[in-house]
Amino acid sequence: MNVALRAVSAEEQQAGRPAGFEQLYRENFDDIYGYVAGLLRDRVAAEDVTALAFERAYRKWDRFDSVRGSARGWLFGIARNAALDELRKRKRQAPLTADPPDPGPGVETSHEQLEREAAVTAAMDGLPPADRELISLKFFAGMGNKGIAAATGISPSNVGTRLHRAITKLRSAVTEEVSR
Repeated sequence: MNVALRAVSAEEQQAGRPAGFEQLYRENFDDIYGYVAGLLRDRVAAEDVTALAFERAYRKWDRFDSVRGSARGWLFGIARNAALDELRKRKRQAPLTADPPDPGPGVETSHEQLEREAAVTAAMDGLPPADRELISLKFFAGMGNKGIAAATGISPSNVGTRLHRAITKLRSAVTEEVSR
């Protein structure tokens, strides 16, 4: 989905708001958050990283070049880098506890649902980071192959191939987790 940037009034431009940024924010916040939460597997950290990604995009808005790609793809690239920074930071820090990630509000609490979620979480954690990223972009951010390609720099056909392989690995890992 390409973001069509709206015309901005002179008052908005004078108020220091970059032209079209508010619309970009409103149209993409949920998808960016979903993508980052899928990568980080931590709701609180995902909120912080999402805010950081939008802050970086806001500061760099004047450098966005629509010739090189869509604003949405550019924004996902910034979010990706912010999430990877957070993951690198986590590797340098020892965890204090081994608590499972908070699934967030509105999650079913039936025993079977909890078992399925635990199996998927364990399977996702066992995937290589590149596979987790593709699955997060596809299912948590709701992006198509072209959007994923724009965010990752991988060709759309290669995205499809890699995504298929990642999903196959995930299904296999979930099956193993459930059978344990």
